[in-house]
Amino acid sequence: MGYEFSFGSFFLGIVIMGIGAAFMRWHQWVANNFGMGVSSYDKYKLYALGTCVLGFLVMTNLHWFILGNLLQVIFNRSGS
Repeated sequence: MGYEFSFGSFFLGIVIMGIGAAFMRWHQWVANNFGMGVSSYDKYKLYALGTCVLGFLVMTNLHWFILGNLLQVIFNRSGS
Protein backbone atom coordinates (compact mmCIF):
# COMPACT_ATOMS: atom_id res chain seq x y z
CA MET A 1 0.00 0.00 0.00
CA GLY A 2 1.64 3.19 -1.17
CA TYR A 3 1.20 6.74 -0.04
CA GLU A 4 -1.38 8.78 -1.91
CA PHE A 5 -1.92 12.50 -1.31
CA SER A 6 -5.54 13.62 -1.02
CA PHE A 7 -6.70 17.24 -1.07
CA GLY A 8 -9.88 16.30 0.79
CA SER A 9 -7.91 14.77 3.65
CA PHE A 10 -5.56 17.75 3.61
CA PHE A 11 -8.35 20.30 4.09
CA LEU A 12 -10.16 18.11 6.63
CA GLY A 13 -6.89 17.81 8.56
CA ILE A 14 -6.49 21.59 8.53
CA VAL A 15 -10.02 21.95 9.94
CA ILE A 16 -9.30 19.38 12.67
CA MET A 17 -6.02 21.12 13.52
CA GLY A 18 -7.87 24.45 13.73
CA ILE A 19 -10.39 22.93 16.12
CA GLY A 20 -7.52 21.49 18.18
CA ALA A 21 -5.72 24.85 18.24
CA ALA A 22 -8.89 26.63 19.36
CA PHE A 23 -9.42 23.92 21.98
CA MET A 24 -5.83 24.43 23.15
CA ARG A 25 -6.35 28.19 23.31
CA TRP A 26 -9.58 28.02 25.34
CA HIS A 27 -8.99 24.80 27.31
CA GLN A 28 -9.47 26.57 30.64
CA TRP A 29 -12.93 27.84 29.66
CA VAL A 30 -13.90 24.38 28.41
CA ALA A 31 -12.58 22.72 31.59
CA ASN A 32 -14.42 25.20 33.81
CA ASN A 33 -17.73 24.76 32.01
CA PHE A 34 -17.67 21.09 31.04
CA GLY A 35 -15.14 19.51 33.40
CA MET A 36 -14.09 19.75 37.01
CA GLY A 37 -12.42 23.16 36.79
CA VAL A 38 -8.79 23.70 37.69
CA SER A 39 -8.16 20.03 38.47
CA SER A 40 -8.84 19.04 34.85
CA TYR A 41 -6.85 21.76 33.00
CA ASP A 42 -3.96 19.44 32.12
CA LYS A 43 -6.31 16.68 30.99
CA TYR A 44 -8.13 19.02 28.61
CA LYS A 45 -4.83 20.40 27.32
CA LEU A 46 -3.76 16.81 26.56
CA TYR A 47 -7.03 16.21 24.68
CA ALA A 48 -6.40 19.36 22.66
CA LEU A 49 -2.88 18.20 21.82
CA GLY A 50 -4.26 14.81 20.75
CA THR A 51 -6.74 16.59 18.49
CA CYS A 52 -3.88 18.52 16.87
CA VAL A 53 -1.90 15.30 16.33
CA LEU A 54 -4.95 13.61 14.82
CA GLY A 55 -5.43 16.61 12.53
CA PHE A 56 -1.81 16.35 11.40
CA LEU A 57 -2.19 12.63 10.66
CA VAL A 58 -5.35 13.26 8.65
CA MET A 59 -3.76 16.23 6.87
CA THR A 60 -0.81 14.12 5.71
CA ASN A 61 -3.17 11.19 4.93
CA LEU A 62 -1.23 8.86 7.22
CA HIS A 63 -4.28 7.76 9.22
CA TRP A 64 -5.19 5.15 6.57
CA PHE A 65 -1.63 3.82 6.59
CA ILE A 66 -1.60 3.48 10.40
CA LEU A 67 -5.07 1.93 10.54
CA GLY A 68 -4.22 -0.47 7.71
CA ASN A 69 -1.06 -1.68 9.43
CA LEU A 70 -2.86 -2.01 12.75
CA LEU A 71 -5.64 -4.08 11.20
CA GLN A 72 -3.10 -6.28 9.43
CA VAL A 73 -1.39 -6.99 12.74
CA ILE A 74 -4.68 -7.68 14.53
CA PHE A 75 -6.21 -9.92 11.88
CA ASN A 76 -2.89 -11.39 10.67
CA ARG A 77 -3.63 -10.71 7.00
CA SER A 78 -0.87 -10.62 4.44
CA GLY A 79 -0.94 -7.58 2.16
CA SER A 80 -1.34 -8.26 -1.53
